Amino acid sequence: MIKISVRTQMSRELVAITGQVEQALGEMGLQDGALLVYSPHTTCGVTINEGADPDVQGDITRFMARLVPRDEPDFRHMEGNSDAHVCVTLVGASETIPVAGGRLQLGRWQTVFLAEFDGPRDRTLWLVPLGGAVPA
Repeated sequence: MIKISVRTQMSRELVAITGQVEQALGEMGLQDGALLVYSPHTTCGVTINEGADPDVQGDITRFMARLVPRDEPDFRHMEGNSDAHVCVTLVGASETIPVAGGRLQLGRWQTVFLAEFDGPRDRTLWLVPLGGAVPA
C-alpha cells in the first residue's frame, strides 16, 4: 500500500489526482490487475468523472450542495458537517481502477478525483494493489 497526500482548498471541491495516482502506481510496480484508491475519511470520497471540462466538476459540487444543503434542519450531528457525511455516502469512499501494462485503464475523458465535502483540509488516500504481481 502507498499513501498519497492531497491538500484541498475549498469546502466542496473535486481535486484531480490522476497524476499522483499514476506516479504512485509506477513506484508500486503493479503491471496488471487493479488499483484500489481509498479514502479513510468520512467527509471526503473518491470518484471518477470527466476531467477535460472543469464545468463538470463545478456542476457536481453545485448539485451536491443543492441536493444536500449544509443547513438542513433535520441534521442532528453536532459537528455541523452532516452534509459532508451524506455526500460521501452518495459518492463513495473508493474507486477500483483496472491496470494493464503498468497503466491505469481510464476512458478518454476520465479523471480520478478526491471529492472534498468538508474542506479545506489535508487528506490522505490509500492506494492498494489488487491482483497481479507486484515486485518485492
